[in-house]
Amino acid sequence: MDIIKLKPVFKQMIWGGNKLREEFSYKVDMDNVGECWGISAHPNGDCTVIGGAYDGKYLSQLYAEHHELFGDIVSDVFPLLTKIIDAKEDLSIQVHPNDEYAKCNEQGSLGKTECWYILDAEPETTIVVGHNAATREDVANMIHNKCWKEFIREIPVKKGDFFQINPGTVHAIKGGTLILETQQNSDITYRVYDYDRLTDGKPRPLHVEKSIDVINAPFCAEDVAGDNEVISDELEKLVGCDYYNVWKLKVNNSTNISLDGEFFLVSVIEGTGYIGGTKLDKGDHFIVPHNYGKMHFDGEMELIISCP
Repeated sequence: MDIIKLKPVFKQMIWGGNKLREEFSYKVDMDNVGECWGISAHPNGDCTVIGGAYDGKYLSQLYAEHHELFGDIVSDVFPLLTKIIDAKEDLSIQVHPNDEYAKCNEQGSLGKTECWYILDAEPETTIVVGHNAATREDVANMIHNKCWKEFIREIPVKKGDFFQINPGTVHAIKGGTLILETQQNSDITYRVYDYDRLTDGKPRPLHVEKSIDVINAPFCAEDVAGDNEVISDELEKLVGCDYYNVWKLKVNNSTNISLDGEFFLVSVIEGTGYIGGTKLDKGDHFIVPHNYGKMHFDGEMELIISCP
């Protein structure tokens, strides 16, 4: 059985840069590329299979027509989405709803739980995770009165940091940050504040009242910490939650790993190598299908692996 390599989908963003082209050698013919949807079956960015028996098929097709590749996962849609995000400028201050709120208010969409592995960060870069309001009433007052400096919780960030972003967590990636994001298969984001920026002469829409509805208060710093469980010299579990498990794997020459899961989403974040004889390069994204067996890697690589 072979792995399933995927062709990424790229998104041009007001805050995007050029690192996706420079760091990962992606062939992208546009500037301000903010996002690479590396493993996605979402209608707003459905990846296609590269090579093999399913060459050219959309991942959503594969999930619908060949569910045996994904084991006993019970979900009407492919459950996860993997992105690389290049923030040249600050992203908006935002928050995501949970499944229940999104189902009722966003035409049946999934909510959005996500996590970030920091691939790189320029010196003295910060990130927004959480807020300083004591109660939900304080949240509403601080947002309505535009007390952004007092409201927003900003902390230093560096390469190798990890954050779990649960629904209701105020957050924002700041300029100078490159991250790999693992998330639910959802594209629902509520903007709380966008620095009064203009796109085509107009401000981007905000979602203030929905944001106030879903923001958790008070913020608890422990909620955004990962597991950081060192399993071996090569393998570290970054987080486990109701929607995904995420690991970081370092390959030095050769390694075999077995993980619990129906199938696995894998992204090469550094180096080059092989899996079962298939060549891998930095920036490759692929799925290890159900019943693949033990994963054998050769080379010098770092990978992020996840499963639902």
